[in-house]
Amino acid sequence: MRGWWQELAGLVLPGDCAGCGAARAVLCPRCRDALSGAGAGPVRPAARRAGPIGLPGVHAGARYEGAVRAVLLAHKERGALPLAGPLGTALAAAVLRGGGPRGGSRDGSREAAGGPGAGELVLVPVPSTRGAVRARGHDPARRIALAASGRLRRTGAAARVAPVLRLRRRVADQAGLGARERLENLAGALEVCRGGARVTAGARIVLVDDVITTGATLAEAARALRAAGLGVAEAAVVAAPADSFVRIRSATRTEQKSCE
Repeated sequence: MRGWWQELAGLVLPGDCAGCGAARAVLCPRCRDALSGAGAGPVRPAARRAGPIGLPGVHAGARYEGAVRAVLLAHKERGALPLAGPLGTALAAAVLRGGGPRGGSRDGSREAAGGPGAGELVLVPVPSTRGAVRARGHDPARRIALAASGRLRRTGAAARVAPVLRLRRRVADQAGLGARERLENLAGALEVCRGGARVTAGARIVLVDDVITTGATLAEAARALRAAGLGVAEAAVVAAPADSFVRIRSATRTEQKSCE
């Protein structure tokens, strides 16, 4: 009931912009543009680090700063549910940007990836704890994934959401934990629910979440999917810290170097 009332209140009585505070706008044009996905690209969990072992390639739709950070927190912690749409736009852009083939994850495996037209695309959201869902009144990553899948279908992709991951044990709050502590906290914490392998069979699986920091959560989610015999094409997030975006050298420059 809480979620329905929040949704209704957000639609009928829009407040100030969640990104910048502009009056009478759920999200102003400028802040909406920050979530357009125009800056989507590959990211690493932290500058100059490759991330935890088993982490698939990750793409982000926006930089986690300013208005983007404010909108994510408003949706996640304050129940501003109509913001799932713009956040889903950024996530969809990250999925599309990561659609091409590449080298694989840090464990050395090469996993299949293809464009949105290459078969069915399944977005698997990282699950929240039951306590967090009860406290917030919704599951942020799952709601954003649903918005992203709708956006992807409008581009012609056969996309859907499959929430097949679940927590198998209690975990501590990740806030305040360092990279190693996060890995230890989440080690073996996730599993694929019964029937999860069947509902995702043959599809290109993309792990999705709202934000990446150390990469521990996505690495554990990927491990759980692999343990169930499922391949992970890639991961995508709404946003990542600005210094985690990878600078891509132009193909022309690379070719010139090889010729020399």
